[in-house]
Amino acid sequence: MLGAVAYTARMTDRIIWIKRAALLSLAGNGLLAAAKLLAGFLAGSLAVIGDGIDSSTDVVISLVALIAAGFINKPSDREHPYGHSRAETTATTILSFVIFFAGAQLLLSSLHSLLENRARELPSSLAIWVSLVSVAGKLLLAWSQFAIGRRTSSAMLLANGKNMRNDVLMSATVLLGVLVTTLLRLPLIDTVLAMVVSLWVMKSAVGVFSEANDELMDGKADPVLYQAVFGAVHEVAGAANPHRVRVRKLASLYDIDLDIEVDGDLPVREAHEICQAVELAIKARIDNVYDIVVHIEPAGGGKHVEQFGLDEATFQADEPPAAAMVKPSAPGVP
Repeated sequence: MLGAVAYTARMTDRIIWIKRAALLSLAGNGLLAAAKLLAGFLAGSLAVIGDGIDSSTDVVISLVALIAAGFINKPSDREHPYGHSRAETTATTILSFVIFFAGAQLLLSSLHSLLENRARELPSSLAIWVSLVSVAGKLLLAWSQFAIGRRTSSAMLLANGKNMRNDVLMSATVLLGVLVTTLLRLPLIDTVLAMVVSLWVMKSAVGVFSEANDELMDGKADPVLYQAVFGAVHEVAGAANPHRVRVRKLASLYDIDLDIEVDGDLPVREAHEICQAVELAIKARIDNVYDIVVHIEPAGGGKHVEQFGLDEATFQADEPPAAAMVKPSAPGVP
Protein backbone atom coordinates (compact mmCIF):
# COMPACT_ATOMS: atom_id res chain seq x y z
CA MET A 1 0.00 0.00 0.00
CA LEU A 2 1.18 3.54 -0.59
CA GLY A 3 2.83 5.10 2.47
CA ALA A 4 0.33 7.13 4.49
CA VAL A 5 2.27 10.40 4.16
CA ALA A 6 3.01 9.95 0.45
CA TYR A 7 -0.57 8.92 -0.28
CA THR A 8 -2.05 11.89 1.61
CA ALA A 9 0.33 14.35 -0.07
CA ARG A 10 -0.42 12.95 -3.53
CA MET A 11 -4.18 13.05 -2.99
CA THR A 12 -4.07 16.58 -1.53
CA ASP A 13 -2.10 17.86 -4.52
CA ARG A 14 -4.54 16.10 -6.85
CA ILE A 15 -7.57 17.71 -5.19
CA ILE A 16 -5.97 21.17 -5.40
CA TRP A 17 -5.47 20.77 -9.16
CA ILE A 18 -8.97 19.40 -9.69
CA LYS A 19 -10.43 22.40 -7.85
CA ARG A 20 -8.32 24.77 -9.95
CA ALA A 21 -9.57 23.13 -13.15
CA ALA A 22 -13.18 23.28 -11.94
CA LEU A 23 -12.91 26.96 -11.00
CA LEU A 24 -11.30 27.81 -14.33
CA SER A 25 -14.05 25.93 -16.16
CA LEU A 26 -16.72 27.60 -14.03
CA ALA A 27 -15.45 31.12 -14.75
CA GLY A 28 -14.75 30.55 -18.44
CA ASN A 29 -17.98 28.77 -19.24
CA GLY A 30 -20.00 31.20 -17.15
CA LEU A 31 -18.75 34.12 -19.25
CA LEU A 32 -19.20 32.26 -22.53
CA ALA A 33 -22.70 31.04 -21.61
CA ALA A 34 -23.85 34.55 -20.68
CA ALA A 35 -22.33 36.04 -23.83
CA LYS A 36 -23.83 33.41 -26.17
CA LEU A 37 -27.29 33.43 -24.64
CA LEU A 38 -27.47 37.22 -24.71
CA ALA A 39 -26.05 37.44 -28.23
CA GLY A 40 -28.28 34.59 -29.42
CA PHE A 41 -31.45 36.35 -28.26
CA LEU A 42 -30.33 39.74 -29.56
CA ALA A 43 -29.14 38.31 -32.89
CA GLY A 44 -32.15 36.01 -33.28
CA SER A 45 -30.09 32.82 -33.70
CA LEU A 46 -31.43 29.54 -32.30
CA ALA A 47 -28.11 27.83 -33.02
CA VAL A 48 -26.18 30.37 -30.92
CA ILE A 49 -28.78 30.08 -28.14
CA GLY A 50 -28.31 26.30 -28.27
CA ASP A 51 -24.55 26.76 -28.02
CA GLY A 52 -25.17 29.00 -25.01
CA ILE A 53 -27.34 26.35 -23.37
CA ASP A 54 -24.54 23.84 -23.86
CA SER A 55 -22.10 26.23 -22.16
CA SER A 56 -24.62 26.61 -19.33
CA THR A 57 -24.47 22.85 -18.77
CA ASP A 58 -20.70 23.20 -18.55
CA VAL A 59 -21.24 25.64 -15.69
CA VAL A 60 -23.29 22.97 -13.91
CA ILE A 61 -20.58 20.42 -14.67
CA SER A 62 -17.97 22.67 -13.06
CA LEU A 63 -20.10 23.10 -9.94
CA VAL A 64 -20.56 19.34 -9.64
CA ALA A 65 -16.80 18.87 -10.09
CA LEU A 66 -16.15 21.29 -7.23
CA ILE A 67 -18.59 19.45 -4.99
CA ALA A 68 -17.08 16.08 -5.91
CA ALA A 69 -13.58 17.36 -5.16
CA GLY A 70 -14.70 17.97 -1.58
CA PHE A 71 -15.61 14.29 -1.18
CA ILE A 72 -12.81 12.55 -3.08
CA ASN A 73 -10.12 13.13 -0.45
CA LYS A 74 -12.20 12.05 2.55
CA PRO A 75 -10.64 9.06 4.35
CA SER A 76 -12.35 5.69 4.47
CA ASP A 77 -14.99 5.12 7.12
CA ARG A 78 -17.39 2.41 8.30
CA GLU A 79 -19.78 3.03 5.38
CA HIS A 80 -17.03 3.48 2.76
CA PRO A 81 -14.08 1.18 3.57
CA TYR A 82 -12.57 1.81 0.13
CA GLY A 83 -12.64 5.57 0.67
CA HIS A 84 -14.60 8.13 -1.35
CA SER A 85 -12.69 8.18 -4.64
CA ARG A 86 -15.69 6.89 -6.58
CA ALA A 87 -17.46 10.20 -5.82
CA GLU A 88 -15.65 11.46 -8.90
CA THR A 89 -17.12 8.69 -11.04
CA THR A 90 -20.57 9.29 -9.58
CA ALA A 91 -20.24 12.99 -10.39
CA THR A 92 -19.24 12.13 -13.96
CA THR A 93 -22.38 9.98 -14.29
CA ILE A 94 -24.55 12.85 -13.04
CA LEU A 95 -22.91 15.17 -15.54
CA SER A 96 -23.84 12.88 -18.41
CA PHE A 97 -27.54 13.18 -17.50
CA VAL A 98 -27.27 16.98 -17.25
CA ILE A 99 -25.66 17.16 -20.68
CA PHE A 100 -28.24 14.82 -22.21
CA PHE A 101 -31.16 16.79 -20.72
CA ALA A 102 -29.82 20.06 -22.14
CA GLY A 103 -29.48 18.51 -25.59
CA ALA A 104 -32.99 17.04 -25.44
CA GLN A 105 -34.47 20.41 -24.44
CA LEU A 106 -32.75 22.13 -27.36
CA LEU A 107 -33.96 19.43 -29.75
CA LEU A 108 -37.56 19.86 -28.59
CA SER A 109 -37.35 23.66 -28.91
CA SER A 110 -35.88 23.40 -32.40
CA LEU A 111 -38.55 20.91 -33.51
CA HIS A 112 -41.27 23.16 -32.12
CA SER A 113 -39.87 26.13 -34.02
CA LEU A 114 -39.59 24.06 -37.22
CA LEU A 115 -43.14 22.67 -36.98
CA GLU A 116 -44.61 26.11 -36.32
CA ASN A 117 -43.09 27.21 -39.65
CA ARG A 118 -43.30 30.83 -38.67
CA ALA A 119 -41.30 33.49 -40.49
CA ARG A 120 -37.96 34.21 -38.86
CA GLU A 121 -35.49 37.01 -39.35
CA LEU A 122 -31.91 36.44 -40.36
CA PRO A 123 -29.39 36.36 -37.49
CA SER A 124 -27.38 39.56 -37.11
CA SER A 125 -23.59 39.80 -37.34
CA LEU A 126 -23.42 39.68 -33.53
CA ALA A 127 -24.02 35.92 -33.76
CA ILE A 128 -20.91 35.57 -35.93
CA TRP A 129 -18.67 37.48 -33.55
CA VAL A 130 -19.79 35.67 -30.41
CA SER A 131 -19.30 32.32 -32.17
CA LEU A 132 -15.71 33.32 -33.00
CA VAL A 133 -15.08 34.19 -29.36
CA SER A 134 -16.66 30.91 -28.31
CA VAL A 135 -14.34 28.83 -30.51
CA ALA A 136 -11.25 30.56 -29.08
CA GLY A 137 -12.49 30.36 -25.49
CA LYS A 138 -13.48 26.70 -25.71
CA LEU A 139 -10.10 25.80 -27.22
CA LEU A 140 -8.33 27.27 -24.17
CA LEU A 141 -10.74 25.62 -21.72
CA ALA A 142 -10.48 22.21 -23.42
CA TRP A 143 -6.69 22.42 -23.34
CA SER A 144 -6.69 23.28 -19.62
CA GLN A 145 -9.07 20.44 -18.71
CA PHE A 146 -7.05 17.88 -20.67
CA ALA A 147 -3.74 19.14 -19.24
CA ILE A 148 -4.89 19.05 -15.62
CA GLY A 149 -6.91 15.87 -16.20
CA ARG A 150 -3.80 14.06 -17.40
CA ARG A 151 -1.73 15.51 -14.56
CA THR A 152 -4.20 14.23 -11.95
CA SER A 153 -5.46 11.14 -13.83
CA SER A 154 -8.98 12.49 -13.31
CA ALA A 155 -11.64 10.75 -15.41
CA MET A 156 -14.00 13.57 -14.50
CA LEU A 157 -11.71 16.29 -15.90
CA LEU A 158 -10.82 14.21 -18.96
CA ALA A 159 -14.55 13.72 -19.62
CA ASN A 160 -15.05 17.46 -19.23
CA GLY A 161 -12.15 18.04 -21.62
CA LYS A 162 -13.80 15.78 -24.20
CA ASN A 163 -17.04 17.64 -23.69
CA MET A 164 -15.29 20.96 -24.31
CA ARG A 165 -13.45 19.56 -27.31
CA ASN A 166 -16.87 18.70 -28.69
CA ASP A 167 -17.94 22.24 -27.83
CA VAL A 168 -15.14 23.60 -30.01
CA LEU A 169 -16.48 21.62 -32.97
CA MET A 170 -20.00 22.64 -32.07
CA SER A 171 -19.17 26.35 -31.88
CA ALA A 172 -17.26 26.09 -35.17
CA THR A 173 -20.29 24.40 -36.74
CA VAL A 174 -22.58 27.11 -35.39
CA LEU A 175 -20.23 29.77 -36.76
CA LEU A 176 -20.22 28.13 -40.18
CA GLY A 177 -23.99 27.74 -40.06
CA VAL A 178 -24.59 31.37 -39.18
CA LEU A 179 -22.29 32.45 -42.01
CA VAL A 180 -24.12 30.21 -44.51
CA THR A 181 -27.49 31.39 -43.18
CA THR A 182 -26.46 35.01 -43.65
CA LEU A 183 -24.94 34.47 -47.10
CA LEU A 184 -27.84 32.40 -48.47
CA ARG A 185 -30.44 34.39 -46.53
CA LEU A 186 -32.19 31.23 -45.33
CA PRO A 187 -33.20 31.44 -41.63
CA LEU A 188 -34.34 27.80 -41.78
CA ILE A 189 -30.70 26.68 -41.84
CA ASP A 190 -30.20 28.14 -38.36
CA THR A 191 -33.08 26.07 -36.96
CA VAL A 192 -31.89 22.87 -38.62
CA LEU A 193 -28.37 23.55 -37.34
CA ALA A 194 -29.74 23.93 -33.80
CA MET A 195 -31.24 20.43 -34.14
CA VAL A 196 -27.89 19.03 -35.29
CA VAL A 197 -26.18 20.69 -32.32
CA SER A 198 -28.72 19.16 -29.93
CA LEU A 199 -28.10 15.66 -31.30
CA TRP A 200 -24.36 16.22 -30.94
CA VAL A 201 -24.84 17.20 -27.27
CA MET A 202 -26.93 14.09 -26.59
CA LYS A 203 -24.38 11.82 -28.29
CA SER A 204 -21.62 13.35 -26.16
CA ALA A 205 -23.67 12.67 -23.01
CA VAL A 206 -24.09 8.99 -23.92
CA GLY A 207 -20.33 8.67 -24.41
CA VAL A 208 -19.56 10.25 -21.03
CA PHE A 209 -22.12 7.99 -19.31
CA SER A 210 -20.70 4.89 -20.98
CA GLU A 211 -17.16 5.59 -19.74
CA ALA A 212 -18.32 6.35 -16.19
CA ASN A 213 -20.52 3.26 -16.13
CA ASP A 214 -17.59 1.07 -17.19
CA GLU A 215 -15.67 2.23 -14.12
CA LEU A 216 -18.65 1.82 -11.77
CA MET A 217 -19.17 -1.71 -13.09
CA ASP A 218 -15.40 -2.44 -12.98
CA GLY A 219 -15.60 -3.21 -16.68
CA LYS A 220 -13.41 -2.74 -19.76
CA ALA A 221 -10.43 -4.78 -18.53
CA ASP A 222 -7.19 -3.15 -19.69
CA PRO A 223 -5.07 -5.88 -21.36
CA VAL A 224 -1.80 -4.09 -20.54
CA LEU A 225 -2.59 -4.00 -16.82
CA TYR A 226 -3.43 -7.69 -16.65
CA GLN A 227 -0.41 -8.68 -18.70
CA ALA A 228 1.72 -6.60 -16.32
CA VAL A 229 0.32 -8.52 -13.34
CA PHE A 230 0.91 -11.89 -15.02
CA GLY A 231 4.46 -10.90 -15.97
CA ALA A 232 5.24 -9.63 -12.46
CA VAL A 233 4.22 -12.96 -10.89
CA HIS A 234 6.38 -14.95 -13.31
CA GLU A 235 9.50 -12.95 -12.46
CA VAL A 236 9.25 -13.90 -8.76
CA ALA A 237 10.95 -17.20 -7.89
CA GLY A 238 8.53 -19.62 -6.26
CA ALA A 239 5.36 -17.93 -7.53
CA ALA A 240 3.27 -19.50 -10.28
CA ASN A 241 -0.13 -19.64 -11.99
CA PRO A 242 -1.56 -16.16 -11.39
CA HIS A 243 -5.34 -16.51 -11.55
CA ARG A 244 -8.57 -14.90 -10.34
CA VAL A 245 -6.85 -11.59 -11.09
CA ARG A 246 -9.03 -8.51 -10.70
CA VAL A 247 -8.01 -4.89 -11.24
CA ARG A 248 -10.50 -2.22 -10.24
CA LYS A 249 -10.08 1.53 -10.63
CA LEU A 250 -10.70 3.94 -7.77
CA ALA A 251 -10.51 7.38 -9.42
CA SER A 252 -6.76 7.59 -10.24
CA LEU A 253 -5.71 4.52 -8.24
CA TYR A 254 -5.75 0.75 -8.83
CA ASP A 255 -6.90 -1.92 -6.39
CA ILE A 256 -5.56 -5.36 -7.36
CA ASP A 257 -6.58 -8.84 -6.15
CA LEU A 258 -5.04 -12.10 -7.33
CA ASP A 259 -4.32 -15.72 -6.40
CA ILE A 260 -0.97 -17.42 -6.91
CA GLU A 261 0.34 -20.93 -6.35
CA VAL A 262 3.42 -21.77 -4.26
CA ASP A 263 5.03 -24.98 -3.02
CA GLY A 264 2.55 -26.40 -0.53
CA ASP A 265 5.37 -27.54 1.81
CA LEU A 266 6.82 -24.05 2.28
CA PRO A 267 6.75 -22.49 5.78
CA VAL A 268 4.24 -19.64 6.18
CA ARG A 269 7.02 -17.06 6.52
CA GLU A 270 8.62 -18.05 3.19
CA ALA A 271 5.25 -18.08 1.43
CA HIS A 272 4.58 -14.62 2.87
CA GLU A 273 7.93 -13.36 1.54
CA ILE A 274 6.96 -14.61 -1.93
CA CYS A 275 3.71 -12.66 -1.62
CA GLN A 276 5.58 -9.50 -0.72
CA ALA A 277 7.94 -9.99 -3.66
CA VAL A 278 4.93 -10.33 -5.98
CA GLU A 279 3.47 -7.09 -4.61
CA LEU A 280 6.73 -5.22 -5.19
CA ALA A 281 7.05 -6.67 -8.71
CA ILE A 282 3.53 -5.51 -9.57
CA LYS A 283 4.17 -2.01 -8.19
CA ALA A 284 7.37 -1.85 -10.26
CA ARG A 285 5.22 -2.37 -13.39
CA ILE A 286 2.05 -0.45 -12.49
CA ASP A 287 1.94 3.07 -11.06
CA ASN A 288 -0.66 4.43 -8.62
CA VAL A 289 -1.44 1.15 -6.87
CA TYR A 290 -3.78 1.73 -3.91
CA ASP A 291 -3.66 -1.82 -2.53
CA ILE A 292 -2.75 -5.38 -3.54
CA VAL A 293 -4.20 -8.54 -2.01
CA VAL A 294 -2.38 -11.76 -2.88
CA HIS A 295 -4.00 -15.07 -1.90
CA ILE A 296 -1.72 -18.11 -1.65
CA GLU A 297 -2.68 -21.63 -2.71
CA PRO A 298 -0.63 -24.85 -2.82
CA ALA A 299 0.69 -25.85 -6.23
CA GLY A 300 -2.05 -27.52 -8.24
CA GLY A 301 -4.85 -25.98 -6.17
CA GLY A 302 -5.65 -23.16 -8.54
CA LYS A 303 -8.82 -24.63 -10.00
CA HIS A 304 -12.01 -23.01 -8.75
CA VAL A 305 -15.70 -23.24 -9.35
CA GLU A 306 -16.13 -19.47 -8.88
CA GLN A 307 -16.46 -17.60 -12.15
CA PHE A 308 -14.70 -14.35 -11.39
CA GLY A 309 -11.31 -12.85 -12.09
CA LEU A 310 -9.01 -13.53 -15.06
CA ASP A 311 -6.17 -15.96 -15.64
CA GLU A 312 -3.59 -16.40 -18.38
CA ALA A 313 -5.21 -19.47 -19.86
CA THR A 314 -8.48 -17.71 -20.66
CA PHE A 315 -7.40 -14.09 -20.92
CA GLN A 316 -7.28 -12.95 -24.54
CA ALA A 317 -5.10 -9.83 -24.51
CA ASP A 318 -5.50 -7.22 -27.21
CA GLU A 319 -1.87 -6.18 -26.78
CA PRO A 320 1.21 -8.21 -27.83
CA PRO A 321 3.09 -10.01 -25.03
CA ALA A 322 5.86 -7.40 -25.16
CA ALA A 323 3.40 -4.86 -23.77
CA ALA A 324 3.64 -6.62 -20.42
CA MET A 325 7.16 -5.25 -20.09
CA VAL A 326 5.90 -1.67 -20.28
CA LYS A 327 5.16 0.03 -16.96
CA PRO A 328 1.52 1.13 -17.32
CA SER A 329 -0.01 3.80 -15.11
CA ALA A 330 -3.30 5.52 -14.61
CA PRO A 331 -4.25 7.49 -17.76
CA GLY A 332 -2.20 10.61 -18.13
CA VAL A 333 0.37 9.91 -15.39
CA PRO A 334 3.85 10.60 -16.78
